Amino acid sequence: MNKIFKIAVFVLAATTVAACGGGKKEAKTATTTQKEVEKVKVQELKTQRIAKELELSSTLEGYETMNISPSITGHIEHIYVEVGSRVSKGTMLVRMDQTQLNTTRINLASTKTELDRVTALKASGSISEQVYDQTKAGYDQLVETERFQEENTFVKAKFSGVISAKNYEDGEMYTGAPILQLCQISRLKAIINIPESYFPLVKQGMKVNVFSDIYPDKVFPATIEIVYPTVDPSTHTFQAKLNIPNPGEKIRPGMYVRTTLAVGEVDALVVPYQSVLKLTGSNDRYVFVADGNSARRVAVTLGQRFDDQIEIIPVTPGDIKEGDQLVTTGQARLVDGSTLEIVED
Repeated sequence: MNKIFKIAVFVLAATTVAACGGGKKEAKTATTTQKEVEKVKVQELKTQRIAKELELSSTLEGYETMNISPSITGHIEHIYVEVGSRVSKGTMLVRMDQTQLNTTRINLASTKTELDRVTALKASGSISEQVYDQTKAGYDQLVETERFQEENTFVKAKFSGVISAKNYEDGEMYTGAPILQLCQISRLKAIINIPESYFPLVKQGMKVNVFSDIYPDKVFPATIEIVYPTVDPSTHTFQAKLNIPNPGEKIRPGMYVRTTLAVGEVDALVVPYQSVLKLTGSNDRYVFVADGNSARRVAVTLGQRFDDQIEIIPVTPGDIKEGDQLVTTGQARLVDGSTLEIVED
């Protein structure tokens, strides 16, 4: 009897423990569910009128760069310059093998004699107009061939600049790769990519300041020479070409530079700087907005900064707009789709 009583007590105790354990699990689950609701503070987005100054980066290029690549093949007889040589327009750079040119000159002299003879016969009516026209056409063709071969045998600089590359030596066979590269450095250019929202504000002839970290106290004035007429659909940016005078030749092709471009007053979305998050391992930026009681992540790029405020531009136009509820506190704990509880200050 005692044994049966003990077993009954044991079963009752085990059942009680199990019931208590289940209660703890349910309580824990309820607690976990409660933790999934994130408490945040929000701020209604409003556009502000700001004096807009874009800061963009680019790499300098020679205003003109030319690969010295003759249109005829053969041995290179002589290269007159080395890397770093400064040349003026019309300076002789390369002399190619002259065999083809000399052959053309011999044929041209013979054809000139024949043309003179045919011209005299034509004047006396001894030959037809067709014979004269054929002879004259052959002569004109050889004149053009001589001009072309001379230009590609004795290769001259098309503009003043500096030799920036040399790929052959005297006597080598020219195979088609550029023999030299000529680069203009007294004037430079740069291509900048500008967000599409500023397309109506950027005009040809606008003044731009260019800065190099190598010369922190120096400003290099430039001018927008070309505004490209199309927008890149993948980046939602358009390009502009800068014309940068470089009389002192302090800056050089290949250097990294920053540019500032004043585009007047614009309506912009300006938010607290701390509300913008950065994706780990990249430079991608994003914010969260409250759609009802759910968090929506929006990719943005940064614009101009004003103390603790910063302009944001949505990567995809229309993703964020005036009137949206921007999460300003608690956003670091959120993921896309998080359930929100909006609290007041």
